[in-house]
Amino acid sequence: MHTFRRSAALLALTVGSIASLPALAADELHYNQISLRAEVSTEVARDLMIVTLYTEEQNTDPAKLAADVSTTMNKALAQAKQVKDITLRQGSRNSYPIYDTKGQKITGWRERAELRLESADFAALSKLTGELLGDLKMGGMDFAIADPTRKSSEDALLKEAVTAFKARAQLATDALGGKGYKIVNLNLNSNGYPQPYLRAPMMMKAAAMDSAPVTPEVEAGTSQVSMTADGSIEVLMQ
Repeated sequence: MHTFRRSAALLALTVGSIASLPALAADELHYNQISLRAEVSTEVARDLMIVTLYTEEQNTDPAKLAADVSTTMNKALAQAKQVKDITLRQGSRNSYPIYDTKGQKITGWRERAELRLESADFAALSKLTGELLGDLKMGGMDFAIADPTRKSSEDALLKEAVTAFKARAQLATDALGGKGYKIVNLNLNSNGYPQPYLRAPMMMKAAAMDSAPVTPEVEAGTSQVSMTADGSIEVLMQ
């Protein structure tokens, strides 16, 4: 009876050990693994022009003030809608009280409203901006990368990053005397496209001094964007 129990216990231990072999294989340490990083970059033209214009007025009557601001903005919107290929966006609009010197009594109200214009047609938007500066003030002029351009450049960089990673993987394999390699993991990341490039509106003072429309000169320039390929490979030895 005791012999039978010992045999059963030994059998159970053996079966348990066999069952654990797949788990051990799964947890087996992999040697000859190397972490690699490749980065590619390119200059991308900023092909989207963004202009922010605003009006700011004050009045003792808040209702009259709101009406005046609305009239100015509606006129600008109507004029801007006549120009093709320009996207119009109404920005923030804020009203706040003006206090006396003691800061206790409200003596008036000030209101500010913004208009944002976007276009890939720099000439048309520059001309429109100069015309609108007769009634509005320049808030800022920015240049960014348009979404279609961003996507196409990102796709091209992704392919280049993978090619660069594979080339580096082959160099590492050759240096170790391996017969080949397999990719264990690979992560592709863009550095994120830069924020719009702000160009100080140098023409603002000229527009204020001259009643004639002034067309701002523009120079969008380029932005450097990059794509990184981070990952690891396992070198297959001879």
